[in-house]
Amino acid sequence: MIEVNNVDKSFGGNQVLFDVSAKFETGKVNMIIGQSGQGKSVLAKCIVGLHEVDNGSILYDGRNFSELEGFARRDIRKEIGMLFQGSALFDSMSVEDNVMFPLSMLTNMTKKEMQDRADFCLDRVNLLGKNKLFPAECSGGMQKRIAIARAIAMKPKYLFCDEPNSGLDPKTSIVIDNLIREITYEFNITTVVITHDMNSVIEIGDNIVFIHEGRNWWSGDSNSIITTENPEINGFVYASEFMKDIKALMQKKIQ
Repeated sequence: MIEVNNVDKSFGGNQVLFDVSAKFETGKVNMIIGQSGQGKSVLAKCIVGLHEVDNGSILYDGRNFSELEGFARRDIRKEIGMLFQGSALFDSMSVEDNVMFPLSMLTNMTKKEMQDRADFCLDRVNLLGKNKLFPAECSGGMQKRIAIARAIAMKPKYLFCDEPNSGLDPKTSIVIDNLIREITYEFNITTVVITHDMNSVIEIGDNIVFIHEGRNWWSGDSNSIITTENPEINGFVYASEFMKDIKALMQKKIQ
């Protein structure tokens, strides 16, 4: 579990986060949602240590990440897998080498051990046999799955996904959503997804945190987000008439 306790964050004289508290549960797909400029990306960067908090604390299974330094903080970072918005694959490296990259940087594994682990991870995302391809030879959906394979190569306890469906068609987005959910449940990972994709929120959102005006404005799951009367949530999720119709249909389904 990751716990965020009473976190404030400012840049110069501009306060972005106000007393934010939230829990991201182990073995669940946790989501951070919100409009652009409301603080969700800043919160995510505070959680992984890219920004230092001004007040409050970030706890990884009870370990106060905010107070740790040096090797102690690095040990926790080694337990974190990252799926970047644009996949962030190395164009000059093969698929296999991309997956093995964190292993070569952060472990003492032999080349054979790294290759075996890469094979396992690629098999898990249904890309075994694509080891020698280069990213340019892969579709957008394949690149995202390669990035997921790399993110789980270190057997992470925590997985952060930044807009995992960005740039993907709806069908491929469903494949990526299902893969993230399966990996989360299978390996009992604390997964945190930052997303604008409401299909993902409704389909796989076990625990959802809505950031508005720098605060944890609302928390719930994929069922309660459909039935909530919170005006800010409804204004964000159901801004279009089409989504309002979807909400009405989903409410009838729940009833």
